[in-house]
Amino acid sequence: MSEQREPPGAGLASQFTRSAVDVIERTPVFEGFFTMVRLRLRHRLYRGGWSAEFERELFVRGAAVGVLLYDPLNELVALTEQFRVGALERPGGPWCLEVVAGMVEPEESLQEVARREVLEEAGMAVDEFHYIRTYMPSPGGSSERMHLFCALANLRDAEGHFGLSHEHEDIRLRVFPLQEVLEAMESGEPGACPIDNAATVISLQWLQLNRARLDELARSASVG
Repeated sequence: MSEQREPPGAGLASQFTRSAVDVIERTPVFEGFFTMVRLRLRHRLYRGGWSAEFERELFVRGAAVGVLLYDPLNELVALTEQFRVGALERPGGPWCLEVVAGMVEPEESLQEVARREVLEEAGMAVDEFHYIRTYMPSPGGSSERMHLFCALANLRDAEGHFGLSHEHEDIRLRVFPLQEVLEAMESGEPGACPIDNAATVISLQWLQLNRARLDELARSASVG
């Protein structure tokens, strides 16, 4: 009889689930471009029993999708550059290099969001996406979950200005040699690389690990 193995990561699971949290009160604090609520809650303790009741503010933000654009044949990557209010005091200024990204609207699938955002922010029609991973950017105070993908595209002459004016988007799509971007990321010097947001760093590191497979897919498609 073959030995049954647990799925990868099974041993990392917490002993607690959502049922170990008792949300006593949920009070809206702010509703605008973003939403914030104040929670009064308690949760089970590792040493047994329940914690005392306490309050936490929660930044309510839904699911988002990010897409890294990669050109295997020309060894290029495309990143958006746009103003970000959260980066006002950033040493390099509040215009950030990022993967294409957008929020998931009600009833939209992740693939639909990826297609929509690539069209809006890069002017490209892309149908095939390679899954990277999903993660929570800041679970200490935000409910947001980011879903990352990679799309293969011809990025020669792809630079341009994009975005929806009615959403106050002013987006510049920039194309870089992949090696230049990777060398900047690996410099190790604080502030040396202008790419300093988690979604883009994670996507580029994933590309380093999976580049050979994507390059082979692109070669096979061009031959076929």
